[in-house]
Amino acid sequence: MAEGTQRIVLVTGGAGFIGSNLVEALLKRGDRVISLDNYFTGNEANHLEGAVYVRGHTKDIAGLINETPDLVYHLGEYARVEKSFDDSEAVFDLNIIGTHAVLEFCRAKGSKIVYAGSSTKFSDNGLGRHQSPYAWSKASNTDLVANYGSWFGLPYAVTYFYNVYGPRERSGSYGTVIQIFKEQYEAGRPLTVVAPGTQKRNFTHVADIVSGLLLVGDKGEGGEYGLGSEESFSVLDIARMFGAPIEMLPERRGNRLNSTAHTEKSRALGWSATHRINDYIKAAIART
Repeated sequence: MAEGTQRIVLVTGGAGFIGSNLVEALLKRGDRVISLDNYFTGNEANHLEGAVYVRGHTKDIAGLINETPDLVYHLGEYARVEKSFDDSEAVFDLNIIGTHAVLEFCRAKGSKIVYAGSSTKFSDNGLGRHQSPYAWSKASNTDLVANYGSWFGLPYAVTYFYNVYGPRERSGSYGTVIQIFKEQYEAGRPLTVVAPGTQKRNFTHVADIVSGLLLVGDKGEGGEYGLGSEESFSVLDIARMFGAPIEMLPERRGNRLNSTAHTEKSRALGWSATHRINDYIKAAIART
């Protein structure tokens, strides 16, 4: 790209929780930003002035996007663990077929791809990648992205997110645990914790995720860029921070018990998580 030329960046899933925060940061940097989203979990309320929004499935990307992006952030996939047992057809459609089409698009255009992998790949001593349709599809895609790099010389980087929270989170059946707890707390209801409750997570603010994505997009090469807080808490620990009654729910398939943030390569680029979940919850309680 010539010096002084505005960079074109495509974000799949740009109307979603993490995608919209990334789009906002890219716009602030002066990039020309295009979002491709099928609105499965995306929301038009997340649209931002200055970005171009295209509605459609990633498997149709070649016919929907005429531009040649300098960089593609591929966030637009199915992203729930437990529900993926009920939605296996959607998982295959969105995560396997859709991602293959995105890779072929990037190969044809010569665009660098930054793939949003899942930290479930590393959980429970590496067994996590097989514990649900979602986890398997995401782990398989990280292999496929790396293979496109070696087979076709595709420039790529793979990131891994760890339990993201922050502005524009969604709740409901496709929601994040922090937002679900916040809404339960605000409504005066017990916080529902899936048994055993001792499962640990590295809760990471979306602003830290976005700063990592920007850095990896600029400088990252290859795989294993973990973006996660070094602190880990059990789900029961998080619920107790709200100080509300707790209701235990039955254990669910695919609910991994442990997770460790692998952040070595990200930290080598100069990235670190700067937000703490304790502070976020305290602020949420203070606003209620």
